[in-house]
Amino acid sequence: MKRNIPKTPEVRKKSVFREYIESFAVALILALVIKCSVVEAYKIPSSSMEDTLLIGDFLLANKFIYGAKVPLIDAHLPAVREPKPGDVVIFKYPGNPSVNYIKRCIAVGGQVVEIRNKVIYVDGEKFPEPTELKHTDPRILQSTVSNRDNYGPYKIPGGYIFVMGDNRDNSYDSRFWGPLERKYLLGKAMVLHLSWAPDPKAPEFSWVNPLSYPGSLFYNITHFYKRVRWERIGDIIR
Repeated sequence: MKRNIPKTPEVRKKSVFREYIESFAVALILALVIKCSVVEAYKIPSSSMEDTLLIGDFLLANKFIYGAKVPLIDAHLPAVREPKPGDVVIFKYPGNPSVNYIKRCIAVGGQVVEIRNKVIYVDGEKFPEPTELKHTDPRILQSTVSNRDNYGPYKIPGGYIFVMGDNRDNSYDSRFWGPLERKYLLGKAMVLHLSWAPDPKAPEFSWVNPLSYPGSLFYNITHFYKRVRWERIGDIIR
């Protein structure tokens, strides 16, 4: 007698199109998770951190270190450590949270900040200034005129940090709008991955004007080597 052998069920093969779609979806989800929780790229639009960071610098920031926001829900991962004086931090500007700022952390909650004739003191000790710090105005403004050169003493509240730009005379920071609440922190600046020098001769580019695309693209391609600040690429931000 012949024994009936059960047939092995056929395994349907996925179409090539479906495999591409699934791979793309997984890659997109991973990219979003990494962007929201681990590392994100930022561009420097102003001179407030010169000469540590220049207009046209592109940097990567560590979002994980201070406790990254979990995508799609109102929660944060545990912080690896808290911000400390000397960190270069990216944050949402409290006056307009849709705008990102980058400054240097000068003091944290519980510490006392005082500025005397442009010199910063934290808890009575002179703050260790970064190598690329600069002042562009030799004048000393008194606190009755401006907080720029003389400020405090002021004790930072718990849950806040005090931030300033390295371009001390040209930075809108905690001296003017107060300490930064911890919840606005986005991450710590890590490394420069590109530095693109401004060029006043470059054709004007506008997203709302498609006619500006070809000229701008052609100019930047032909001047690419000259516009990139090659010596800055890979610099660790301190």
